[in-house]
Amino acid sequence: MPEYGKRAWDWEEKKYCGEVTAYLSLIFILLITFIGGIMESASVQLAKNYRRTDTNRAMECVFAEYQKELLEKYDIFALDGSYETGQYTEKNVTERLEYYGEGRLEHEVKKIQFLTDKGCRSFLNQVSAYMKHKYGLDAMKDLLGMTSEWGRQEDSAQAYVKEENSWHESMDGLLKENEAELPREDNPIDHIGQLKKTPLLTLVMPKGKAISEKRVKSREMLEVRERKQGYGNFLEAEEKNGNLSSLLFGEYLLEHFSKFTDTEYTGGTLDYELEYILAGKDSDKENLEYIVRKLLLFRFVPNYVYIQTDREMKAEAETAALALCTLLAVPAITEAAAQGILLAWAYGESIMDIRSLLKGSRVPLVKSKESWQLQFSKLLTLGTKEDVSEGRDDENGLGYSEYLRMLLFLANKEATALRTLGVIEQNMRKVYGQAYFRADFCISRMEIGSVCSLRRGVRYQFKTYYAYQ
Repeated sequence: MPEYGKRAWDWEEKKYCGEVTAYLSLIFILLITFIGGIMESASVQLAKNYRRTDTNRAMECVFAEYQKELLEKYDIFALDGSYETGQYTEKNVTERLEYYGEGRLEHEVKKIQFLTDKGCRSFLNQVSAYMKHKYGLDAMKDLLGMTSEWGRQEDSAQAYVKEENSWHESMDGLLKENEAELPREDNPIDHIGQLKKTPLLTLVMPKGKAISEKRVKSREMLEVRERKQGYGNFLEAEEKNGNLSSLLFGEYLLEHFSKFTDTEYTGGTLDYELEYILAGKDSDKENLEYIVRKLLLFRFVPNYVYIQTDREMKAEAETAALALCTLLAVPAITEAAAQGILLAWAYGESIMDIRSLLKGSRVPLVKSKESWQLQFSKLLTLGTKEDVSEGRDDENGLGYSEYLRMLLFLANKEATALRTLGVIEQNMRKVYGQAYFRADFCISRMEIGSVCSLRRGVRYQFKTYYAYQ
């Protein structure tokens, strides 16, 4: 090869070698930059994870400071937002978060829910979860099958009230039209009418048992006074098995609160706590009377239904009506009087049923000839000095607690939940020495927004959520 050609070839070879070296250098720089970027991103992400972990730990520590007595006595988790001061501020919570965190984050409450918010939803959810865990769903199957009957009986009670009012209007019209008047002597209709004007508790109270005189100041009760409200919407699944949750709530109430037939009471503001939860009146006496009237109506329906099917009892009523209306000689009045006597008799039997329940005995849901208590001959002496019967016990019947279970199931759940928290609030103050306690300061769930500074001026924002389930 000529000398000139050889030098040209060497130069071309060196040229190509230089191009490869420059290309690899660029690739190396890009690779280093890429690796450095990945490492920086991983480092920043790791720092973010640390901050999230710190905040999660701080949040769990804050919610671990739940109200101990509330859990021990009522099986409910809640964080006292006042921290035993009786005054709620968000600063109480954020300071605790900063205490448990590293102090390099700024926290702000974005959403918060108290036990009393949205119809006491979080309280009811906790109760339902607790009772399901304690008893399981199978334990409620038998009761669940009876709930439709309870509902029908309540509807029937209202229908029979209208029927009784209609009878009175019809009877008054007949008497006015014929310018007649039923005699008052030996008249079961008039006698029961007079009993309805007397204080009901005097007719049904067990002998030797006094009525509690405890009362509350309504303006101090949770249901009436102004309550602290949370803010922000939490995504929650729709409540399913409404009847089941109502049953579970009723069982929870029967387990945790006192009632009239108990031998010992909690020593709280009221003795008849379940009666207050259902009635919401200011005194034990008023609450008990409300329940007795509800039970009386509840018992009147099956009693009146049965008496309409018993031929012997209907015959007695017709005979008494005929004797009562002999001088009037108006068949329509006699027929109406017979129906009125049946109504009075069913009411008298209901009085006997309530006496049985209040003394701790049992009464069947549906009556029969064997379980019927009040003889017609005793109807006119009911509520007089000659009346000494306290009602008998039917081993196949239901007790006072079972009838309260029905009323609790049929009651408005949000109203009873609010009153329940009101009773808890009063008992926490009076019985368990937590004078600062307020149910509407009890936090059940919360979402916070946090901001922190990472290196090189990077600011990181994130949210953290926690709830008692």
